[in-house]
Amino acid sequence: MTSVLYSARLQLDENLERMQEGAMMRKVKSRNWKKQRYFMLKEDGMTIWYKSKMSGKAKSAFSVSDVETVREGHQSEVLQSLAEEFPSECCFTVVFHGRRSNLDLIAGSAEEAQCWIQGLRRLVEIVMNMDQREKIDQWICDWFLKADKDKDGRMNFKEVQHLLRMMNVDMNEDHAFRLFQMADKSESGTLEGEEFVLFYKALTQRDEVLEIFQQYSEDGKKLTLLEFVDFLQQEQMEVDGTDELAMELIDRYEPSETAKARHILSIDGFLMYLCSPDGSIFNLEHRKVFQNMSQPLCHYFISSSHNTYLMEDQLRGQSSVEGYIRALKRGCRCLEVDCWDGSNGEPIVYHGHTFTSKIPFRDVVTTLEKYAFRASDYPVILSIENHCSIQQQDIMAQQLKGILGEKLLTTTIDGRVPVQLPSPEELKGKIILKGKKTGYLEDCLNGQPDEVPEQEDLEEEEEEEEEEEGPETEEEALRNEDKRKEKKAKQSISTELSNCIVYCKSVPFCSFQHSRRHYKPYEMSSFTESKARKLIRDTGNDFVRHNAWQLSRIFPHGLRTDSSNYNPQAMWNVGCQMVALNFQTAGAEMDLYDGLFSQNGGCGYVLKPSFMRDPETNFSPENPQSIGNKNPLTLTIKVISGQQLPKVPNSKEGSIVDPLVRMEIHGVPGDSAKQETKYIDNNGFNPQWGESFRFQVWVPELALLRFVVEDYDKASRNDFVGQYTLPLTSVKSGYRHIHLLSKDGTRVPPASLFVHIHIQEPSSETD
Repeated sequence: MTSVLYSARLQLDENLERMQEGAMMRKVKSRNWKKQRYFMLKEDGMTIWYKSKMSGKAKSAFSVSDVETVREGHQSEVLQSLAEEFPSECCFTVVFHGRRSNLDLIAGSAEEAQCWIQGLRRLVEIVMNMDQREKIDQWICDWFLKADKDKDGRMNFKEVQHLLRMMNVDMNEDHAFRLFQMADKSESGTLEGEEFVLFYKALTQRDEVLEIFQQYSEDGKKLTLLEFVDFLQQEQMEVDGTDELAMELIDRYEPSETAKARHILSIDGFLMYLCSPDGSIFNLEHRKVFQNMSQPLCHYFISSSHNTYLMEDQLRGQSSVEGYIRALKRGCRCLEVDCWDGSNGEPIVYHGHTFTSKIPFRDVVTTLEKYAFRASDYPVILSIENHCSIQQQDIMAQQLKGILGEKLLTTTIDGRVPVQLPSPEELKGKIILKGKKTGYLEDCLNGQPDEVPEQEDLEEEEEEEEEEEGPETEEEALRNEDKRKEKKAKQSISTELSNCIVYCKSVPFCSFQHSRRHYKPYEMSSFTESKARKLIRDTGNDFVRHNAWQLSRIFPHGLRTDSSNYNPQAMWNVGCQMVALNFQTAGAEMDLYDGLFSQNGGCGYVLKPSFMRDPETNFSPENPQSIGNKNPLTLTIKVISGQQLPKVPNSKEGSIVDPLVRMEIHGVPGDSAKQETKYIDNNGFNPQWGESFRFQVWVPELALLRFVVEDYDKASRNDFVGQYTLPLTSVKSGYRHIHLLSKDGTRVPPASLFVHIHIQEPSSETD
């Protein structure tokens, strides 16, 4: 069976033919780790494998679908460090989706490098442009190639049995053999080409979808245009322009040209629609910027990262500009940079007084200039933790202005003293510095000299921003003592750097009343997660009101040396805008983060609900009825089935998952809830649940809905299989597919859940 990629699109391409012949290239991990590897594109056109010698088994491999992009030349720190040894035209970097490390390669010649650069880029483009049917066909082809052990292009029944185990199917042998015989049209005792496709279709027959189809089809064989309109209106709750929508969907997903011309939808077209983005649980309208972007900055949740430069833990981990690139590509709009004096007279970035590696501040700014606005046009906030001497602070300011140019905001947008913060729309394409500033913004605008605050005030501010909790270890005590000595030695802030701070001047937090009396809208405070939790617990409504006119940044406390994350939901519940997490650490916390910011076009700004934008609001997370809701929203979820669930990584050979589905509501305390299905024995391929669950939600505007699939284990903790998280306000009603993500946040096609969603809006009357 030939790969879809190879048969449909790869023929007559010289680059790909040469890639299939293979080439020796240097794989590079550091200045001192440069080893020859033999790379080759496999016949499926989808897999690159490499090994240490031209003979023998492949050492490692990756799929083209795992590749995000290919960077040409010295575009990684490792390759930049080798710039004098190897010419740029021979170097390139393969960048993968998610948190997987990049692959730095050096080809033997510029011609060979171009062959692989252009070839890989073409393959990535083909994968990105595949429609739903091509993706499924490619997936079938991948499984065939994996199971065809003797590579003769055919599969006997023994190979089919092995394939079923690989695909998470524990099927009765007699039933499997009947399907095998049905597909073996040639009666050769083997399956090849279209016979295997027949076998796969029999294996993946969706009886639950056929049943829905037949409910709306008069003859059980097709949906007329009117029948499909009925389905869209009654089940999918599509109300506007349904006739036009139905015709568009038929034209988009019906595989038969004859049926398409007659505006008829077959069962194949119906299934294609349900599995497509149009049939997804996520509202496609929310994939673009749809919210009002002209509100003050403080009226938005802002995607924010902590220790952005770190790739691993904050004691011994690697610092890299790659951390900034990855965060920016995910739509992050607030980045953190810890600046220290460098030994060569230029500032460096790292987690001070630890064993993390160091990178030049100049490289961070250069990276910011290049990648800041690729994923979003809206402003980037650079949160500076400043530990530098006056001299190197001046250099920081010079590098920021010299490299960023007009992108760096150095004065108010209209030259006037702001009475409120400007909007994301007004600040498009701008980079804003957050940090300490001497004196007031009014002084700069009036041309008056800056007032240098007393040393005591600066120390108070630094202590607030670097607050740590719990007993100190010996290492922490030494580190904190170093910081105290450093504070005493530092007398002031560089005027040149201070003048670059406009709308995000850092000020120490005393109380909400103190902030209201003494602070300006362009000033802001930072809080450790524990300080924020205490304020939420003690004065939740005051915190909501504070965040209606001033920005707040929350960051993990200092004891999270493994770069773990806290749950951000409690901070969003009181309107905190910059809830900073360690983007390098996968887990449930980052799932929630990605879920919240998946809406509004992934632009990194999400408008807060109206009841959180009023400085006199009565809203408190502990009292959701304070916003006037007399009844909750009712969410009913029927978990119908699962499709092609992945195996648990590093599981025993031949093991098959026992999947269960857990639904979680994350929101205000009164809305937070969890329910789960029973587990299904030995079936990750097409498990059927058919179970319904009901949730009541008082504040849907703040709620996130998370689906988690786990492999049940009665003897130990369940293993993670996949998840998907989205805002409740972005959920579409009706029969919907949920396309699962890995623990790393990347797609795992074609793994999905099939559900039915019913949302009953709260009535205005009391029961």
